[in-house]
Amino acid sequence: MPTAATRRDFLRLGAGAVALGIPNTAAASAARGNSVILVNLTGGLSHLDSLDPKPDAPAEVRGEFGTIATTVPGLRFCEHLPLLASRMRQFALVRSLSHRENGHLPGTHRLLTGATMPNQRGSDLDNILSRRDWPCYAAALNQIRPRHDGVPNGVTLPHSLIEGPLTWPGQHAGFLGPTHDPMLVTQDPSRPTFRMDAFTPAAGLDPDRVEGRRSLLEQIESGGTGDPTFRDHQRRAFEMLTSDRVAGAFRLDREPERVRDRYGRTMFGQSLLLARRLVQAGVPVVQANMGIVQNWDTHVDNWGRLKSRLLPWLDRALTALVDDLEGSGLLDRTFVACLGEFGRTPKVSTLPGESIPGRDHWASVYSGLFAGAGVVGGRVIGRSDKTGAFPTSTAYTPFDVGATIYQALGVAPDSEIRDPQNRPNKVNGGDPMAVLFQN
Repeated sequence: MPTAATRRDFLRLGAGAVALGIPNTAAASAARGNSVILVNLTGGLSHLDSLDPKPDAPAEVRGEFGTIATTVPGLRFCEHLPLLASRMRQFALVRSLSHRENGHLPGTHRLLTGATMPNQRGSDLDNILSRRDWPCYAAALNQIRPRHDGVPNGVTLPHSLIEGPLTWPGQHAGFLGPTHDPMLVTQDPSRPTFRMDAFTPAAGLDPDRVEGRRSLLEQIESGGTGDPTFRDHQRRAFEMLTSDRVAGAFRLDREPERVRDRYGRTMFGQSLLLARRLVQAGVPVVQANMGIVQNWDTHVDNWGRLKSRLLPWLDRALTALVDDLEGSGLLDRTFVACLGEFGRTPKVSTLPGESIPGRDHWASVYSGLFAGAGVVGGRVIGRSDKTGAFPTSTAYTPFDVGATIYQALGVAPDSEIRDPQNRPNKVNGGDPMAVLFQN
């Protein structure tokens, strides 16, 4: 071991690596299991103005957009989703997603964990939303199937969902503790300056010195000294620094320009390109937040925001992602779920003090797109009523979506996870959506 590697040097490297974004996760086991890309339409996509339009409804329900035909006979989409309309053979559309939480926080928690958010108690809100949450999918997988090869179990990109002092619930490991948190990207990958410094050793740290410091870590651990959680973080820092699999995935500059252009030079587009590269590197769970907090929360200027930015960006990026996964053979083992925490109200409204109308929160019925990992595409599953207000067929909940995600990862929804008191908990209480995989 190089003589320059002191315990103080080691601790400095470990703390610095964590600060630079090295994951608080050990990732799942297993070399080539299925992966999941959760495309989170944070804030809630208006199903009526995208995937479930009602062209024959009254104007106050119908909204401002026209519709176009898709490749599925009789199925029409909003006019601003032409690429998705042309690719419906790759997707199953579910139009009867439903639950009862019209608030962003409990709705987001259900989407990102497949479970109900714990009760809130006034001044304890911040604590409840940080370490009393149910664990996100990557965190639970990390406890069930840990691994130590430098590949994180989950990556959240291009940022976490934070609003002022409040971190939205369900994004982290919750009661499993920070050791199981997914890796967090904190930059817009469409920016020319995008890079992940977590994979760059400090100046003067060549591979031999890094390996020497890993040996020092092992000596410290064998002596039983130090905080166990901090030691876990440091160990993972070394695993990341000595593995190029994930580091290479973040080198978007290695992608051909035409490929980057096809996804769109937007945060949406480059985030989904990065998601594809991470899946190629073996990351089991990628959560792509499509927009800042409440980006799709279109209380005001619903049609202007959807038309000029949100729908075209998503249309381009999501089709490029699924095209690439299919072309590379990865779609067979990558489950793609694209949905928000809820939909938008059937009736158009204008907020007090605002002049441009929009739609409010609506969890009673909404839509989502699913592809890959055996999903049978080219189909519509479920129906909403004539105003897009309630399901008129079997309804599927976020708990069922969560059960399907776990099933795609090779984890039975009734698998056991344990809290810090070693109490067992069933990871999910939903039912896998078998209908997605049936002709």
